[in-house]
Amino acid sequence: MPIAPPHRPLLAALAVPAVLAVIQQQLLLRLPPRLEGLGNAPASSGPAALQARFSRPMDPASLQSGSRLDPPLAHRWLGSGDSLLLSLAEGQTLRQPLQLDLSGRDRRGLALPASRWLWDPRPRLLAVVSQPGGEQLQVRDHDGRWTPISPVWPAIPVAVPLGDGSGVAAASRDPSGQLRLWTIALRQRNLASQDQGLVTLQVEPPQPLGDPAVTFAHLSSNRRGELLVQSGSLEEAGSTALLLRPRGDGRPQGRSRPLPWQASGPMLLLPGGGAVVVPDTDGLHLETLPPRPPRRQTLPGSRDLSSFCPQAGRAVLLRHWPDFRRSLELVEPGRAPQQLWLGSQAVVASACSRGGERVWALLVEGRGEPELSILVLDRRGTELARRRLEGWELEPGTGLQYDPSSEQLLAALRPLGGIDAPPAPAQPVLIDAASLELRPLPRPVSQVQWLPAG
Repeated sequence: MPIAPPHRPLLAALAVPAVLAVIQQQLLLRLPPRLEGLGNAPASSGPAALQARFSRPMDPASLQSGSRLDPPLAHRWLGSGDSLLLSLAEGQTLRQPLQLDLSGRDRRGLALPASRWLWDPRPRLLAVVSQPGGEQLQVRDHDGRWTPISPVWPAIPVAVPLGDGSGVAAASRDPSGQLRLWTIALRQRNLASQDQGLVTLQVEPPQPLGDPAVTFAHLSSNRRGELLVQSGSLEEAGSTALLLRPRGDGRPQGRSRPLPWQASGPMLLLPGGGAVVVPDTDGLHLETLPPRPPRRQTLPGSRDLSSFCPQAGRAVLLRHWPDFRRSLELVEPGRAPQQLWLGSQAVVASACSRGGERVWALLVEGRGEPELSILVLDRRGTELARRRLEGWELEPGTGLQYDPSSEQLLAALRPLGGIDAPPAPAQPVLIDAASLELRPLPRPVSQVQWLPAG
């Protein structure tokens, strides 16, 4: 029996999709690259950084030569493929918003459509400000103006900015002494196309964080905008810890997950996310967070976490010795803690740059009239500078924070008065990271922190 000839119309119909796919692929290959995403990125080695995502692998050299910053700050394009990092060189300070003219070519030589962006990576200043009738959360903008972001509550003992700049978490104390927890969503547009432009801070009304009041609370956040709430009450023994993840609409409170660990002190989220530092009587434990598989790393001894460094996995620890001396240690991944300083003075706060290249510490010495001083060390423990901060004391319970974009430290310092004089309120004080010169800001505060650019 003769074989029937193939059905040519059917074969042609089957071939059409394949031909169209080839044509479509060729057309896509001829399309110019597109910028698909541009956002703030953690700056581990300079004052600020941007993460750029393109539709095609780009030529970093063409981006370096074709893009411009105004003011003309030194910068580098790092990485390869379709995701690259624009990193500002270390040692530069930002005094105004930046204009980025973005231009370059992909690996095929096709030009990226030019675009112009406005970028202000400088943080604002968040403070708990004394007001008639209590305290209020306020934000100081780059032009010096202060904006209230909360009602006046009787007291605000706890306030923490979310690490992605999307809001603030706080605890207010009511007249009965109980604490109420709140989140306040903030909208910052610190990176925008020239057509959109940068906008001033927009504030949403405070939202209650859980219904029952608590007796004590500690809050911690990371750069992902996650919030750890550690709280307890007199009615319940011990404390509970919840991890809140941000909602899709940008509000700072969303899904919550209880954490299983009991701590002897405040738990702190790792800035980059994925883990939490849990203190107990045996030392410091680094615990991974769900959904990552459980894993614990332990650093034994009488140690406290003093401050995180911008580079991942680096931190400054405060170690307590049996003879009542203290030491500062730099901890890095895969290495034993390195002692930077040992002395009898009390270390009340610290901050560090990059991976610990510079460490600043506030020291207190003396009993009758204690003296406050600031010490600067390098990563080998060499003393770079020291200055007595005469006439000042650190507001109890506050810390020291470093901003690489302005090369400034921030602290809440209280001016010392006479023996019989009532204590003066603390003020936000900016400290030049190099010269250690002080610049007080006239505002009565009990807490100050940097509010990250969103």
